[in-house]
Amino acid sequence: MNLPNKLTVLRIILTPVFMLTLMWNFNHHYAVSLIIFAAASLTDFFDGKIARSRNLITDFGKFLDPLADKMLTTAAFLGFIYNSIGWQITWIVFIVLFREFLISSLRLVVVSSKNNKVIAANIWGKAKTVSQMAGIIIALFLAEINNTCGLSYNLGDFSNPFGIIISTVLWISAVLCIISGVKYLLDNKEAVDPSK
Repeated sequence: MNLPNKLTVLRIILTPVFMLTLMWNFNHHYAVSLIIFAAASLTDFFDGKIARSRNLITDFGKFLDPLADKMLTTAAFLGFIYNSIGWQITWIVFIVLFREFLISSLRLVVVSSKNNKVIAANIWGKAKTVSQMAGIIIALFLAEINNTCGLSYNLGDFSNPFGIIISTVLWISAVLCIISGVKYLLDNKEAVDPSK
């Protein structure tokens, strides 16, 4: 296994650790979760950079990298629901999971219809992932400040500055999620043939 794929596997390993710290209510658990999530997100940056610069791009990496991203971001969203960061998170999770199930299913169809060729994420998919990771980092940071400073803001609505920031950045990621999904469907529409 090459270095980029090892970094991807590390991201998968860090995901349950991150979710545990996010859901386990101890002092500064949001800060600890933020550090773990940021470290895992950095592996996403470095695995792609190293793979491209050293010509280490593999079908295994093309398959596993987006899967690792989905595991990490979905864990964060589920943790936010558990911590009652806001009702809007539930809708965002629905949009994200709906898109991911649809596109993951389509990927299987595309693989079988294109001689087992694995399709890498497009620029919209990468923008979606980056926006989700940035939004989650911002949400964790503000949640930590909210707890540490005893502000008691409702972080999931537009009634306070923290809620406005978190809701805005996460809804931007949800919109990019939809756009990337539609783009992927359009780029691979020939694989979706109800007659087959």
